Amino acid sequence: MLKKLQKKQISLIAGAGLCAFLAGALVSAPEIGKNFGNLFKSGRDKPELLTEETKAKSAVLPLVVQSPQERTAKLEAIAKGSPSTDRNRARYLLASDLIESKDAKNALKHLDQLENDYSQLAPYVILRQAQAHEMLGEDGKASDLRQKVIKDYPTHPATGKALYLISTKEYQDQAIAQFPSHPLTWEIIKKRLGENPNQPQLQLALAKYSFDQPGITEVLNKLVNDPTLKPEEYEILGTAFWENNEFGKASTAYSKAPRTARNLYRAGRGLQIGGEREQAAATYQALIKEFPEAQETGTALIRMAEITSNKKDALPYLDAVVSKFPDKAGAALVKKIEILKSQNDGKGAETARKLLIDKFGNTEEAAEYRWKVALDKAKAKDFKAAWQWAEPIATNNPDSILAPRASFWVGKWASLLGKQNEAKQAYEYTVSNFPYSYYAWRSAGLLGLNVGNFNNVRDLKPQIVELVRPVPTAGSETFKELYLLGQDRDAWLQWNTEFQNKMQPSINEQFTEGLMQLARGENLKGIDTVSTLEDRDAPEDLAQYQALKKQLIYWQARYPFPYIDIIEKWSAQHKVNPLLVTAVMRQESRFEKKAKSTAGATGLMQVMPATAEFIAPQIKQDIKNIQLEKPEDNIMLGTWYLGHTHDQYKENSLLAIASYNAGPGNVSKWLTTLPKDDPDNFVENIPFDETKNYVRQVFGNYWNYLRLYNPEISQIVAKYSAEHPKLPHEGSQDQAATQQPAAETQQKTEKPKQ
Repeated sequence: MLKKLQKKQISLIAGAGLCAFLAGALVSAPEIGKNFGNLFKSGRDKPELLTEETKAKSAVLPLVVQSPQERTAKLEAIAKGSPSTDRNRARYLLASDLIESKDAKNALKHLDQLENDYSQLAPYVILRQAQAHEMLGEDGKASDLRQKVIKDYPTHPATGKALYLISTKEYQDQAIAQFPSHPLTWEIIKKRLGENPNQPQLQLALAKYSFDQPGITEVLNKLVNDPTLKPEEYEILGTAFWENNEFGKASTAYSKAPRTARNLYRAGRGLQIGGEREQAAATYQALIKEFPEAQETGTALIRMAEITSNKKDALPYLDAVVSKFPDKAGAALVKKIEILKSQNDGKGAETARKLLIDKFGNTEEAAEYRWKVALDKAKAKDFKAAWQWAEPIATNNPDSILAPRASFWVGKWASLLGKQNEAKQAYEYTVSNFPYSYYAWRSAGLLGLNVGNFNNVRDLKPQIVELVRPVPTAGSETFKELYLLGQDRDAWLQWNTEFQNKMQPSINEQFTEGLMQLARGENLKGIDTVSTLEDRDAPEDLAQYQALKKQLIYWQARYPFPYIDIIEKWSAQHKVNPLLVTAVMRQESRFEKKAKSTAGATGLMQVMPATAEFIAPQIKQDIKNIQLEKPEDNIMLGTWYLGHTHDQYKENSLLAIASYNAGPGNVSKWLTTLPKDDPDNFVENIPFDETKNYVRQVFGNYWNYLRLYNPEISQIVAKYSAEHPKLPHEGSQDQAATQQPAAETQQKTEKPKQ
């Protein structure tokens, strides 16, 4: 059965010399966050660095996921123990819980002298004391304590909070000058801009440090008209517009920024998206001339081929990509093949196609071509040739989105050829090498593992391990301590103040930003921030990403587990596998409780108002009392409807999930037109690409929650990975490399990289 884990979300898964000082801060980032150890008074014990190993020794950190009521007695026992980091943590957490419950007097008892023992959080201890005194009406003591933080910890991000709370003009000026990336400083800046909008340096601070916050485009639109901006400030503005998908405005700003390869490319791309083809071409040409070796130049050459009116004139650009930028040669060759075919140059197209397969076979485009041919062969019942064409995708293109699909279908085709041992080998290879994929789940099922199948998933009740938060991969020890203690507000303030590289983060910084977004309940943003790490293709990023991708914490952050208590409650009520409910929810809304589609579907499980009206009387609820943006109500309705679709299709989860997306009418039609003897063929032949992908993604989500949070399946997957099974080999298809497939398009099963 599903083990009850927590009462809150598991999240793994900021005078005259002021503007001059601020301008300098915007151009060269302050040293905040690099070494907080030297801020603390000498003579204190140096705390043990936070790692996954040291975290595992803590008796306090696992209690963070529990409610204050559940953890109080345990924390009090630890707080009475001998001096240790855990005792300090217990006292701080108890005090924080008491302040939340308005018991300031008892909170102060736990905080007394704690700043002397708890160096990691010393200034935050003092701020908690100030908060407690303020609650008791002792404003003078509260102000004195905040002044103490400013005096004793002048460069610490906690001082940014103290300056905001005292909030005199002098202290506000200091906050803006010293802590422009502190979220509370943004509030000061916004208030001042409301009183006097004509303050470009303040607008620029928001553009650089809070470009991802609501309402920022209004600030950017006012700033863009300022004639006094310097080139490096236009770069800040351009990046802020770019990150907000305002590509035309970004192009204008980048054209006035320093001439770097990235800035020129983005200036050209913004013009191209806006339909300014001639200006875009001129900008791309400048990039090609000034930065001939830059990676952006390879992409610019492909863009030039796209916007060249005479397609014959586009070929030299594509040939230049093939000769100088091998990582982009696949995309160039595909475009070249299209052009040659349009010119009825079959021989030239075949030569380019052969070059794609023979020399650039590890590119995504080569994988797509192989898959087209494999599908064509399978359609013609030539399963041996289909196997031959698909096999290299899984082995030579392991990072391709098609690799797990090809690996799985090698097994299916081997089975159809009567080669059951080879089929088993292919399924084992899929589980081992592509454990994150929908096809790993299908392979695991065909291997006889207890992972569920389309006919019994509803009734499974998988056990889930209890988790604590991961140690963030970036940030100071102070930030990590706050995050692991569940002090999300202060952790966010601390992190933003430290995170000076927000416009061009490292892999570890971007991952930590995603963790922080998840902790704040910004689930859609958090999942997107973590997931798009796979799009980072700069050489300096690849090794760091590959290392991160091997860690459990990365995948748990991509598949977080919010709302588990509500999911457990209503899944049990409506007899639906809670992991399947979670899988649907992740696909429908990315756990964004206020998500709303253009059609009006609302909330976590994207319930339509008309559907809610249909369900309400079935569960004896008054529709007037139901709020679709409220998680409890939305999950109540969504789980009932998911159970209802299972009832309609005799517990067949494939049809139930397809119906959840496409509606029962379409599913009824498909049952009369699609092959029903093999569920995998049925999925592949669903005529709606959206629904086909939806089915694969929902069950892929289900599988990921199962393998990441269920100890039994986690161990099984780890066992397969350790054994390194090989993909079965079936002959050679080199002779067929230039054959043209009948199918000319193939949809990816995941969202393509931007």
